Amino acid sequence: MKMKKIAALALTSALVAGPAMADLVFPSLSYRTGPYAANGIPFADGYMDYFTMLNERDGGIGGVRIDVPECETGYNTEKGVECYESTKDIGAGALIYQPLSTGITYQLIPKVSADGIPLHTMGYGRTSAMDGATFPWIFNYPANYWDGASIAINHITDLEGGSLEGKSIALVYHNSAYGKEPIRTLQELSSQMGFSLTEIPVDHPGQEQKSQWLQIRRERPDYVLMWGWGVMNQVAIQEASNINFPMDHFIGVWWSGSENDVVPAGAGADGYKALNMHAIGTDFPVYDDIQTHVVDKGLTAGAGDQIGSVLYSRGVYAAMLAAEAARTAQEIAGHGDITAAEMRAGMEALSITDARMEELGMAGFGPAFDVSCQNHGGPGLAYIQQWDADTQTWSLVTDLIASDRELIGKLVEEDAAAYAAENNITPACN
Repeated sequence: MKMKKIAALALTSALVAGPAMADLVFPSLSYRTGPYAANGIPFADGYMDYFTMLNERDGGIGGVRIDVPECETGYNTEKGVECYESTKDIGAGALIYQPLSTGITYQLIPKVSADGIPLHTMGYGRTSAMDGATFPWIFNYPANYWDGASIAINHITDLEGGSLEGKSIALVYHNSAYGKEPIRTLQELSSQMGFSLTEIPVDHPGQEQKSQWLQIRRERPDYVLMWGWGVMNQVAIQEASNINFPMDHFIGVWWSGSENDVVPAGAGADGYKALNMHAIGTDFPVYDDIQTHVVDKGLTAGAGDQIGSVLYSRGVYAAMLAAEAARTAQEIAGHGDITAAEMRAGMEALSITDARMEELGMAGFGPAFDVSCQNHGGPGLAYIQQWDADTQTWSLVTDLIASDRELIGKLVEEDAAAYAAENNITPACN
């Protein structure tokens, strides 16, 4: 570890002393407008503020400053593609995209693969993209939707003493590519574990859910899972409260577990649960650095009122992983002004250790993991968090829970093989 630090310092010194370099370009495909803005804003703020902190504190990454051009998508797939096309050639060229949209992701997979630009869909997008041999330009670490479905079921299994035989579970999901992602996994788990599964779609944007919750009141499933986003989450939690569904038996995926989702329901949201791929709160030194180098200098991306919220923290986490991949790419390439192809190599060689997380001021914030060609998806771990309406805070109520990677690996292999056949891809790891 000491030799690695020396090598990194030597690289940084060489970069600072060398000729002027182009900025490292990390476009932000954000949505600060539209029906999903309340969730898009904190993520975009956290993403931007972390890179601003690196620029102000460290002069960028490896001595090269970071440029984060922002393009508004409105969570609209067509606009997302337009934003990609308009930002990919900025400066020396975009190094990575994180669109925060499964719909946009599906459209960008063939585009970034043809253009040779990495796409990181952290906990969203096409799950089978964790197969790096088939999807060399796509990464979805540290966990994916199929992991999330399995983790939720594992948590429920623990609550039920180890068996779900004869139990009933309803899935309330956004009627889109995003919301449909966990269905295949849940169907497989239902068959294996003996619980019944009811699939209940909610159309975009999710403000109308009366009929769905009347069905839940009538059928009374033992548990409800939710794959929602934006206003859909708020409405679902309020409707669940209205029918007196036990909130501790209502579990959302990590995109259904922000403060925006629960605060509108007031006391009715108390006890609601959601997955989270990282820790919560601001009790991490990295937030002190954001305060000193970003907030105190008046450089925040937004109003500064989102800092420490779940989705702001997720934006910070996404930016940190991108920065660490870029740093890894610089070390591999031996220079700071890396290309998109070199960025991809850094992402595939990324190693997040507990020691490195501590150095970053984020000890315990997320799991340690390594990326490889065989696994672009990380370790597949998540916490369960629970909302306390009195204190207006989330608390982690479990340690990291593992998904059933044997099952998920089989499903990924099947889906990736079908994609490869449809698109004339010969999977390979170099």
